[in-house]
Order: sequence, then structure tokens, then C-alpha cells
Amino acid sequence: MAKALIGYMNSDLRTTEALTTENRRLRTRVTDLETMILRLQAENDQLLAQQTAGVLAPEMLPA
Repeated sequence: MAKALIGYMNSDLRTTEALTTENRRLRTRVTDLETMILRLQAENDQLLAQQTAGVLAPEMLPA
């Protein structure tokens, strides 16, 4: 049993390094997507306010 557990635990530094790099890349991507969501929400709110005020013509609204 102990041999199976030791074999299960991977201590290869290259794998750890690759996982760390991938984790960093994914965290950056999530941050970028969260920023994009906030920008799009603000843009959507602005367009909605303009539509409510009657500034935008119906054909200028997104589909």
C-alpha cells in the first residue's frame, strides 16, 4: 500500500513547473475575461440609458 501511495505522489519538477506556468496563464486569462465582462456591462448600461433617453434609433441597437 505504501508503495502505491509513493508512486501516486508525483515529485517531478518539470511537471510542477508546467502546472505552475499553466496556472499562471489561466489566472491571467480569467482576469482578462473578468475585465472584459465589466467593460461590456458598462457599455450595455450606457446603451440602455441612451435607448431609454431616445438617443438611439431602433436600427442602431445590437441584435
